[in-house]
Amino acid sequence: MNILMVYPMYPDTFWSFKHALKFVSKKASFPPLGLLTVASMLPKDWNKKLIDMNANQLMNDDILWADVVFISAMSIQSGSANEVIQRCKKLNAKIAAGGPLFTSSSELYQNIDYLILNEAEITLPEFLNDLSEGKPKHKYTSEDWADITTTPLPLWELISINNYTSMNLQYSRGCPYDCDFCDITVLYGRKPRTKTKEQVIDELDALYFTGWRGPVFFVDDNFIGNKVKLKKEILPAIAEWMDRRKNPFYLNTEASINLADDDTLMNQMTKAGFEAVFIGIESPNEMSLIECNKPMNTNRDMIASVKRIQKAGLEVQGGFIVGFDNDPPTIFEELTNFIQQSGIVTAMVGLLNAPKGTKLEERLQKEGRMLKDFTGNNTDFTINFIPKMESEKLLDGYKSILKTIYSPKYYYERVMLFMKEFEPKKKKVFHLNPNYVLALFRSIFKLGVIGEERIYYWKLFFWSLFRKPQLFSLAILFTIYGFHFRRISNSEC
Repeated sequence: MNILMVYPMYPDTFWSFKHALKFVSKKASFPPLGLLTVASMLPKDWNKKLIDMNANQLMNDDILWADVVFISAMSIQSGSANEVIQRCKKLNAKIAAGGPLFTSSSELYQNIDYLILNEAEITLPEFLNDLSEGKPKHKYTSEDWADITTTPLPLWELISINNYTSMNLQYSRGCPYDCDFCDITVLYGRKPRTKTKEQVIDELDALYFTGWRGPVFFVDDNFIGNKVKLKKEILPAIAEWMDRRKNPFYLNTEASINLADDDTLMNQMTKAGFEAVFIGIESPNEMSLIECNKPMNTNRDMIASVKRIQKAGLEVQGGFIVGFDNDPPTIFEELTNFIQQSGIVTAMVGLLNAPKGTKLEERLQKEGRMLKDFTGNNTDFTINFIPKMESEKLLDGYKSILKTIYSPKYYYERVMLFMKEFEPKKKKVFHLNPNYVLALFRSIFKLGVIGEERIYYWKLFFWSLFRKPQLFSLAILFTIYGFHFRRISNSEC
């Protein structure tokens, strides 16, 4: 069979890094790991083609070539996914769809031929078996959790790695916490399921032999969900592999704030090559954290926790939310001050929304406050429920945060604070990349010559070059990130 796999486009958001990608001549941040893994589960003798619409155009000839078009998407890609479905329908192509978008909203996609929902390790083999017998069903679903020690290596040969700024791999699924606004536990459960250390090393090897050198993102919902196994098996194995391969990758991931409480774990992560960690901080307001069931964030000095992680040699990237019922009128100023004092450069601030199936949605339904389904984009200035705070006041306050924290003055102040305090624990191996050299010259012209931030840019440029040359490339990266954040916030505000 001829199988076309399609990954729809992301809208232009803080997370897309669209304006930053142009500096390094890349088309997208990450490849579609889910589809690449599903491709490995299909029969070996089938012809497979993958179109990531964030990197390449989807042509009608591609659709006409296929016996079945496989589509996988997250909620934020729903607009593009709907357009792909319409195009396939016009060309009479059979469609098989799976992934978070279709699993959480399958009732909206009755026009799709085959819905392969939940985890592909369980439902895809059932579909393939029925297809081979000529009697495929419309919908495949399961309430069981997959054994991911059986998950195969992604089929990297289906993409051009040169289109992306980072590669990715998955070590675990699920999260031990149950934040009421998060649908991770709905989709993947509360008990973290993990791969073996042999699988992780095989995945690193697979990326290494594609020729990739550079960032690798562990896409786990909470990388430290099973600390014991991490410390005992996984991190020592990664550290040994990185040493043996002469440190070809820079690693980053997502974790909870209680990482700050475990010095051994932080030290092992930096030794293994981890450089940054994204943490859902959400709010500096204790009552809002209690409201959303975020116990690991309460009863602690959050800024001190962030500084402890940064001091260990891990850059903290932070996620923040406004719109909780318990947010006071002063939340906008409080959150802005928190972000500035913490030195979190990559601070992603979004409006609270209630994804399908979450405890937040359930509560708001009971209270009669739900308005519509969540778009998956918490930076598009929409809320899918009636907030306690007056909507106009909430939106104005949210916009004021963005305008402030991404303005050159505040943004570069944060970068300088972080750079002065940050001491990487592992010496970075430099991999000569022409795109990064080009990015430097593009930043000099676009930010240092014609940019509104040029005074701040040159101050940071020379300070990092002479005071902390080992962080110079990171400083330039931050200037490019800042440009992207400003472009997005200015266009939206």
